[in-house]
Amino acid sequence: MKDLMSKLQQAEVETMRFIRGKYMLDEIGDGDDTLAFCENGKTFFSIRIYLDRYDFHIGDKIITVIDLETLKAAKNAILETKQPNREPFLKNHLRIGACGHRCDLCIHYKGETSINDEQMEYAWTQIKQLYGGDGERRIDCDGCGCKKTCEHRVCLQGDGKIESKCATCEKSNNCKNTTVGWAPEIHTRTITANQVTWAILPYVVGQYVN
Repeated sequence: MKDLMSKLQQAEVETMRFIRGKYMLDEIGDGDDTLAFCENGKTFFSIRIYLDRYDFHIGDKIITVIDLETLKAAKNAILETKQPNREPFLKNHLRIGACGHRCDLCIHYKGETSINDEQMEYAWTQIKQLYGGDGERRIDCDGCGCKKTCEHRVCLQGDGKIESKCATCEKSNNCKNTTVGWAPEIHTRTITANQVTWAILPYVVGQYVN
């Protein structure tokens, strides 16, 4: 059973990386066991959540997903139904921190960014709406080159892994030290497409790098 859940969790993470990375779609959850992906008020597809599987409802198809292998059929069906519509951010000042965040899109970063000041402030409004708070956790960061010790560096130093990355840590998905960002899991909470774009993806490892 443990092995089955491990495979299902892998499929869960890959599902959200795939959807959030390729599609500009709102995520409408019922707070219980169904998550719908919508565009212009119309449901594109939905996921029914069970303890041991996910049922993808795509048009008139129902595809049961239990692991990465069975997820392939669901991904193909989604691609057949709708082509990706998410445009990537610029990478003119691309920088990735030890935390895995894309520094040049991060509201904490004080170096050169790939978005303008207005966009950075807009990203901050989306982060506050999604995660709550009034800005108290906004910190000054220059991309792991600072002399200060942020929570990420302290954590890595404590584990003797300062040359490593948070993404390689087995605790990274549920880490209390993360500054902002939501693990790429299937949630039944309503999220807007703009919140995904500005408040989630810049902080999901590898999502906006390629």
